[in-house]
Amino acid sequence: MVIAKKVETEKEYEDAIVIRRKVFVEEQDVPLHLELDEYDAEAIHFVAYDGDIPFGAGRIRSTEPAIGKVERVCILPEYRGKSLGNLMMECMEDYAFSNGFQKLKLNAQSHAIPFYEKRNYTITSPEFLEAGIPHRAMDKSLT
Repeated sequence: MVIAKKVETEKEYEDAIVIRRKVFVEEQDVPLHLELDEYDAEAIHFVAYDGDIPFGAGRIRSTEPAIGKVERVCILPEYRGKSLGNLMMECMEDYAFSNGFQKLKLNAQSHAIPFYEKRNYTITSPEFLEAGIPHRAMDKSLT
């Protein structure tokens, strides 16, 4: 069974970190000290599983009252193209809405902008580099 869920155990947190390392550090060459940052301690983490196999991760942190920032959303390469990014985002957005967030912000890698636009995120910035990768800021109202 394929599921996405809020991290509730140390093992689930470790699984999410393994996925982030594989995607961002190993695949995209993001330095480990940038990928695993000071916000991990305060963020709400999410992980996706295919049975017992973790394949996706993400986190949300509160940046302002009623505003959350979606970060570190990733899916292992062998699971991409199967709408599992949508499963991950639905889980995170449902959590945010249920917990009183009125808006979500994110910094999308430029190649992923069409994915987020299909989920009703709007571009709010010119392109910029983050960890050497082109990004654009986006946001979405949850109200």
